[in-house]
Order: sequence, then structure tokens, then C-alpha cells
Amino acid sequence: MILTILRALFVLLMAAVGFFFAFQKESPLDLDISVVVPIALSVLIICVDILAPPRRKLAIFSGMFLGVIVGLILSYALSFIVALLVHQYVTGDQEAIIRYINLIDTMAGCYLAISFIFQTKDDFRFIIPYVEFSKQAKGARPIIVDTSVLIDGRIKDIAATGMIESQLVVPQFVLLELQQIADSADKLKRNRGRRGLDVLAKLRDNERTDVSIYDPHREDDTPVDQKLINLAAELGARVLTNDFNLNKVAQLRGVDVINLNDLANAMKPEVLPGEKLSVKIQKRGEDQGQGVGYLDDGTMVVVEGGAAHLNTDVEFTVTNTRQTSAGKMIFGRIGDEPPEGQRRRSA
Repeated sequence: MILTILRALFVLLMAAVGFFFAFQKESPLDLDISVVVPIALSVLIICVDILAPPRRKLAIFSGMFLGVIVGLILSYALSFIVALLVHQYVTGDQEAIIRYINLIDTMAGCYLAISFIFQTKDDFRFIIPYVEFSKQAKGARPIIVDTSVLIDGRIKDIAATGMIESQLVVPQFVLLELQQIADSADKLKRNRGRRGLDVLAKLRDNERTDVSIYDPHREDDTPVDQKLINLAAELGARVLTNDFNLNKVAQLRGVDVINLNDLANAMKPEVLPGEKLSVKIQKRGEDQGQGVGYLDDGTMVVVEGGAAHLNTDVEFTVTNTRQTSAGKMIFGRIGDEPPEGQRRRSA
């Protein structure tokens, strides 16, 4: 929004410069030339600025102040070159032409300096009494959201807790992929795509979450996963995903990844052998006599002797836990008696 307002003001100021110069009594240029040239130049500069990939925003006041100072210094330096060229190659009212060009240089220099500072927040570090140019990361790094995370939906509840302080960046190609899924002829895919769009809308309505729709201004046939990795490397961001393969490829490319499934597994409470838990047995297990149930957080529980208690809540004693790629599994038995093998060894 700030950059949009800045660009509009820049065009208006350039037009004002043209009108101001055109209505001067001794102006050597016609009205059309005086007005059209600065407006055309401003539009050209804005087009170049939009096509250049933006990086990060800077604080509004400090960015504008520093940009104006740098723009004035640049325009002042260029004024000597302008005066030299006009005096050598231009005839007529040279002073009026020099003032006209210097006004345009000042406006263009200030705009470019402010815009550049807004988009390169952490790319340069200024150290007195000299300037050291070195890239550094300050504050929370942005998080690029994958399509799978929006379809999953858990990111909405996580963001509602306020624990995510980083900006959530949703690339335009991710939004386009969601729209394509939502328009699919397959009912299941269509519902998944619509859920992803609903989750994105709720994220943007959440006042505790900073969500940005980012357009990298690139049209190519690169797969979405590759675009995510390239964009994360370009912005120095992290990728939030549920995709196992994307996770592995991003790590090989040196891009930090947050796997939502790993985060969910890490948040599950630890249980120790000997603890008592309660679960509803929903189906038979692979081995004889085993029953399978699920805790409220989705953790799978395998209970020895649970097959005789189908569709019944039972209390069991934890005997072991195992972490797999699919998540955590808990093994237990009904009652307090030790397993058969332990009874034989103790005997």
C-alpha cells in the first residue's frame, strides 16, 4: 500500500513539474512536451521498479527520510553534469532547461532511492565511519506457505495462538494452484481447494497474523515446488510445508523448511512406560488379540487384549512408544499385569 501511494504521488509530482515549467513565460518548450515527458518518464521508472523483484519493507519514516537525503545528493551531483551538457550542446534559454532537467532528476532520484530502501531492508549494513556492504538477516525471517499447508488447515489454528511472529508469504503461483484445485472436476479435489482458499481468507482476517500475497512477476513452466525453493532462496525465507519430498529437496538446496507434521508430532505429550491412559478401541490389530484406537490428538494406540473390547473405552498401561514417519505409536496392555514374557523371566 505504501509503495502504491508513493508511485501515485511520484506521477502527480512529475506532472506538476511539467505544468509548472510549461506555464513559465520564458519556457522554451511547448505545453505538450513539458507535461508528457515527465509523466512518460515517471511511468517508465515505475514499470522498471515493479518488474524488479522486491525484497523487504523498511520502516516508513526512516526509509523515506533516508531516501530523500540520498535522492537529493544524487540529483545535486547530476546537476553539474546536466549544466555542462546543456551549456555545450543546447542553445536558447539554457538556464530554464537546466532547472527543468534538475527538477526531474530530483523527483526521479528521490523516488528511486525511497523505493530501493523500502525493498532492501536487510541487504546492506551501514557502519560509521565507513560503509560496509554485507548481507545480514534482522528480525524474524518470512515464511513461505506451501499449498499443502493451506489445504491441511491446521496453520489457521496455529496462527490464532499468536505464536507465529514472522510474515506469512503466499506466492501468487500457490494461490493460482489453489484456484485450479478448487475448479477441479473431481469433487474431493474441489473441496480441498475450496478449504485451502477458506483457510487463506481466515488467515488474512486474523489480526494477529501478517499475511502477504507475493507476486514474483515471473511466468514460466517451472514446477510449483521448484518455484517455492527458488523464491525462498531469493528472499532468505523459510518454507512451511507438509510435503515430505519438498522437505528433502529444500534441505539439499540449503533452504530452511518447517514441516507441519514434524511440528505436530513435537507438540504431542510424552508418555512413559507404566502410565495409564484411556482409549476407545475402534478396530482389531494385526496380531491376534490386539485392539487399535486413537487418542484425541490422533496418536495411534495398539493395546494387547483390546480386541475383546471393540467400540469400548478401556484403560490400559503404556508399555512402549515408537516414533515412525507416519507419527508416534503407543503400545500398551489392559490391566496392571506384566507381559507374558516378563512373567516367565521373573519366574
